[in-house]
Amino acid sequence: MLDQERPVYTIGTAAEILGVHPRTLRLYEDAGLLRPARKNNRRFYTANDLTWITCIRYMIHEQGLNQEGLRRLLALIPCWQTKACPSEAREQCAARADRSAPCWDLARRADDESKECYRCAVYHSARRHLLSNEEMEAALNYAPSK
Repeated sequence: MLDQERPVYTIGTAAEILGVHPRTLRLYEDAGLLRPARKNNRRFYTANDLTWITCIRYMIHEQGLNQEGLRRLLALIPCWQTKACPSEAREQCAARADRSAPCWDLARRADDESKECYRCAVYHSARRHLLSNEEMEAALNYAPSK
C-alpha cells in the first residue's frame, strides 16, 4: 500500500498525472497554496499533495476562487486548534498573529526549512476546512476541459 505522505513524485511526474504544466505547480507553491517536500532543492510531491492540487484546481476553475482568495481562506484555518497547541505556544504562534497567509506559507517565508509542512496535520486538513463532502467528491472527480 502506498504511503500517502511519502514524497515520491517529481514535479514533472506530478504535473503529468494531474494534466497541468509544471509551472502551474510552481505558481501554486509561490502563492502559498502548496508546500511540497524538498530534497536537494528539488520538489517532491506526495499522494496527498496530488489530491490537494486537484481540490485547488476545482476551487479555482469550478467555484470561481482566485489564488489570492484561496490563500486568504486558508489563512483563516485555526492551525493551533487543529494541532491542539497549548496556550503558551498559541501566544507565540506566528500564524495566529499574522492571518495573511496559511501557516505553512508563513514557515516558508521565515525560511524554516526544518519544518516538514507536507506532513503537517493543518496542511492535510485544509481541504476538509474549505470543501463540504459533496464538494470534495466533485473535486476528486474533477476533469477540466482542455
